[in-house]
Amino acid sequence: METHLTQEESETRRVLGRVKWFDPVKGFGFVISDEGGPDILLHANVLRNFGQSSVADAARIEVSVQSTERGIQATEVFRIEPPEAPAGVPLADFEEIDPEIIRSAPLEPARVKWFDKAKGFGFANVFGRDQDVFIHIEVLRRSGLADLQPGEALAIRVIQGKRGQMATEVCAWETAVEH
Repeated sequence: METHLTQEESETRRVLGRVKWFDPVKGFGFVISDEGGPDILLHANVLRNFGQSSVADAARIEVSVQSTERGIQATEVFRIEPPEAPAGVPLADFEEIDPEIIRSAPLEPARVKWFDKAKGFGFANVFGRDQDVFIHIEVLRRSGLADLQPGEALAIRVIQGKRGQMATEVCAWETAVEH
């Protein structure tokens, strides 16, 4: 059976908005447009094409959208900005560390070993390092991500914390390579 898109269904436009919620297990979520209107479906495949397997709730997002029989859907992600962190609230693990050390840590290639969203943390392996790197869910959220999958390629900033190697920033490998 051949289907033909109407002109309206084939036209796309760019929209700025905020992630309402995204569930990597279900494989989709929704975006609320700054312009208002119905929620925009964000499918996991569209997010993966951008290089991420998840996105944090309340993250700012710029997407291309298209009207379909089932409603408005995102067709491409152009930009994601992490949700705003509460002003002046550092993570307890980083309170006693010089902010310049945190800022100056280089982005390093890594792979997710495991991450448990319910527990609020996980670990990654940085290429060339023996020690696992701890990733706290709040660092993930402040980096614009909501969850990580085992084997996922990342770029992370790592510092030596009280409890060992800790990630201070996490980004999708594809996003880091483009910059």
